[in-house]
Amino acid sequence: MTMESEGTPAADGTATEVGAVDEAEGLEKTVRGRRIRAPRISTLLGQYGLLIAWAIVVLFFTLLPGTSQTFPTAGNFATILGSQAVIVILTLGLLVPLTAGDYDLSVGFTLTLAAMLVAVLNVQHHWPIVLAILVALGAGAMVGLVNGAFILFFRIDSIIVTLGTGTFAGGLVLLISGSNTISGVSANLVDWVIVNRLFGIPLEFYYGLLLCLVMWYVFELTPLGRRLLFVGRGRNVARLSGINVNRVRLGALVTSGMVSAVAGVAYAGTTGAADPTSGTQLLLPAFAAAFLGATTIAPGRFNPVGCLVAVYFLVTGITGFQLLGAQSYVQSLFYGGALVIAVALSQIARRRQALDTGG
Repeated sequence: MTMESEGTPAADGTATEVGAVDEAEGLEKTVRGRRIRAPRISTLLGQYGLLIAWAIVVLFFTLLPGTSQTFPTAGNFATILGSQAVIVILTLGLLVPLTAGDYDLSVGFTLTLAAMLVAVLNVQHHWPIVLAILVALGAGAMVGLVNGAFILFFRIDSIIVTLGTGTFAGGLVLLISGSNTISGVSANLVDWVIVNRLFGIPLEFYYGLLLCLVMWYVFELTPLGRRLLFVGRGRNVARLSGINVNRVRLGALVTSGMVSAVAGVAYAGTTGAADPTSGTQLLLPAFAAAFLGATTIAPGRFNPVGCLVAVYFLVTGITGFQLLGAQSYVQSLFYGGALVIAVALSQIARRRQALDTGG
């Protein structure tokens, strides 16, 4: 009797403890499951938030009474996609040194120099358009080489060097053009940039898209892309890992110069002319798109696909407001505001990524 009375409470206590343990384990699994699901949702929102925002902007202007008749048309979308190819190419060129940790403020001036060389050589000196394009690309590579030489040999900050070389290139543009706009660029270039179309969209859009895909492949799937990222994240660590940091940075700057020159050729083909101040107006949009693109697809990292999305997100909003009757100031508001907000968001994304990696 005594044993039964003593054993009963013990059995009850054990059962209670087992039940409590099971309940605690079940609660822990539930909490753990919620913790697992929450980061997945936030990660998806971080990766594709800008795409969602772009879709919302398109839907907004499609349904808005003031733009419902003019915005959702094939002609408008063809204009949006085709008109931004130059900025897309320029921004993609800018991504390479940014990924390696350097700023290239000369890209806009390099674009102008390349476009002006094409115009001067082809229109005034009657060079074949292909030779004029090759000279322009060579000039872009030379600007990048000079940038790299001063930055790496004299250990000068990239912002100062590229601003100086860019201003120098701007002076060369004024010298060779006589401060005039030169029009009449070969119809062959114009045809293959803006006139000829595929699915109703100018070919220049596909050039930018192709360059984006090539850069995505290099950044994501090749050792060169990994080295660029390592150098940008930590030069000392990259150097200790056996990476030739100076060679990577020099290659990034030369690539930036050449791609900027490609953007200049596309600009000459788009307008059929070259003016002395064209590229300087595109510098802010390129930086805004580069940093805004770093908040999507691969948050916290400069990436080509994010840059493409950012360019067209910005121009979609600008186009919508212009169709509503907004003045030209809306473009400056969009690009300036986007640059400041994008830099802040990309820094937050980088810190969060570093925190997650450290955790």
